[in-house]
Amino acid sequence: MKALTWEGINKVAVREVPDPRIENRQDMIVRVRRSAACGSDLHLLGGYIPFMQAGDVLGHEFIGEVVEVGPDVRTHNTGDRVVVSSFISCGRCWFCANDLYSCCDNGNTNPAITETLWGQAPGGCYGYSHAMGGFKGSHAEYIRVPYADVGAFRIPDGVSDERALFASDSAPTGWMGADLGGVKPGDVVAVWGAGAVGQMAARAAMLLGAARVIVIDRFDYRLAMAERHIGAETINYTGTSVEAELRERTGGRGPDVCIEAVGMEAHHTGPQHVYDQVKQQLRLQQDRPTAVREAIHACRKAGSVFVLGVFSGMVDKFPLGALMNKGLTLRSAQMHGQRYIPMLLDRMQRDELITEHLATHVLPLDQGPTGYQLFKDKQDHCVRAVFTP
Repeated sequence: MKALTWEGINKVAVREVPDPRIENRQDMIVRVRRSAACGSDLHLLGGYIPFMQAGDVLGHEFIGEVVEVGPDVRTHNTGDRVVVSSFISCGRCWFCANDLYSCCDNGNTNPAITETLWGQAPGGCYGYSHAMGGFKGSHAEYIRVPYADVGAFRIPDGVSDERALFASDSAPTGWMGADLGGVKPGDVVAVWGAGAVGQMAARAAMLLGAARVIVIDRFDYRLAMAERHIGAETINYTGTSVEAELRERTGGRGPDVCIEAVGMEAHHTGPQHVYDQVKQQLRLQQDRPTAVREAIHACRKAGSVFVLGVFSGMVDKFPLGALMNKGLTLRSAQMHGQRYIPMLLDRMQRDELITEHLATHVLPLDQGPTGYQLFKDKQDHCVRAVFTP
């Protein structure tokens, strides 16, 4: 079958790879209908997560049609149209039983790397390096889905492919940030990043009752999308002080909840960006935490900061003093998709959650390298590249 593979730093290619097959009794095989490039995939592309091998199939946000089921699969049949959580979870361990699916003890079949890096291993993730299990990704014609009864969900008839696609990763990730960040009715919420996840976090905050939601980014076309499709207020950080602007808009207090949806390649206009970029390129630190720092400084005292962006290792100049002395709550997680996807599909069916606008560039899989170039370089107002095998 055809698949889009990682071939080296900033190199991808469409090549022939072996077809997936049933390996365990709870597996199923899905014919991919749509697969989106995610902002976290760019960290792989740039070589910031050093556990990729040439030929690894990329992609973790997808929907498809079931074509084969293992003998122990109970809730799916061939022909079902399904959306699949990007994180692979067993559904039976202590963490899954407590709705902490991305922390699954059994989803990552190669835990030694992350146990060494982080003390414990999270669950597995499709197409996201050998540190996360080495699973083949979704930028392909077919994909194997382990623990199919746990991670795959039938798409309601009234929900289009274009809308359901983002229930795989972007929408549950954004919803998790607002939910676990503690958004309450009447809150003021600030979201760093106007990509797909940031927009979904902003929409989730609104649906959870936030009185005001402010999205921060540097690209006017993404901010315009957040205003038009999400209904959020916006700030372009290249033209103002974000902290001062947020204080001005909140009566001097600061936002109640700050959600960071940028990750390890955060940009900034100040000297700290140069500092972080040089240290990252020299591998003296793994991540650029600019947006996290700003969120901690901007958040009101006794407020909440939730980190949605993907980070891999150590960072420098972390404002621990501000976090402690302001009495902030800091939380983060990889996406607990199985916890949220059924609810999100219901909201999509009721038109409460609209996502089609995120797929700005829909391309055949053969044009995968072009799609990634558009997405990486923010060309032609690209928010998400979506591939149709």
